[in-house]
Amino acid sequence: MLRKILSYGAVAGVIVGVPLFGMTVALRSDLPAPYGMVVGYLIMLIALSTVFLAIKRHRDADMGGVITFWPAFGLGLGISVVAGVFYVLAWEAALAITHMDFASDYAKMVIAQQRAHGASAQDLGKLSAEMERFKTQYANPLYRLPMTFTEIFPVGVLVSLVSAGLLRNSRFLPARRG
Repeated sequence: MLRKILSYGAVAGVIVGVPLFGMTVALRSDLPAPYGMVVGYLIMLIALSTVFLAIKRHRDADMGGVITFWPAFGLGLGISVVAGVFYVLAWEAALAITHMDFASDYAKMVIAQQRAHGASAQDLGKLSAEMERFKTQYANPLYRLPMTFTEIFPVGVLVSLVSAGLLRNSRFLPARRG
């Protein structure tokens, strides 16, 4: 089981990590935030489709066509953790290579959005103070690494839940015989 988790997790991690790294290095935050989020989460879903494939293969090849929810869910979570580690490493590598100050760029974007929506000077002052705290926190790897991991892991949990729920039914996409 560990071998499956590591191999499928590595495949998912490469699928999600390479585009993250490539887009970050190539674009350096030039992509508008809403589009960047859509593209990022779409890539996560594509990468985490390996969870479904791994559970189905495990059910059909190793378990005789039957798997219960919890073992299937555990396999999916394991793959999601490995993929999440790859995701975090890709982000950290991209930050190291580009020397991008993501926290400052993000803070400027948030403040500019609130200013465009007509926020008062007092509200902008509070927001600026919050963003300064965020920049300080984000500089700490003990804050940044788990925060980055939480971008992908909830998607992995959701994909694992859906996959385990569907594939526990042996009549759902049954194994081909013969």
